[in-house]
Amino acid sequence: MYSLLETAKLNGINPQEWLADVLDRIGKGHPINRIDELLPWNWVVESVSASFDENGL
Repeated sequence: MYSLLETAKLNGINPQEWLADVLDRIGKGHPINRIDELLPWNWVVESVSASFDENGL
């Protein structure tokens, strides 16, 4: 767990925000075969994509 939190920090991600989102997604049934999407270095891409979608870009 510590390693993942530190990796989030190294990727410029708020570890608390990342962990809360990941636990929420897992709780909502995120597919196990797509668990790599939730790793900190992939989560950044998901977050950026989501913000572009929300802004209509």
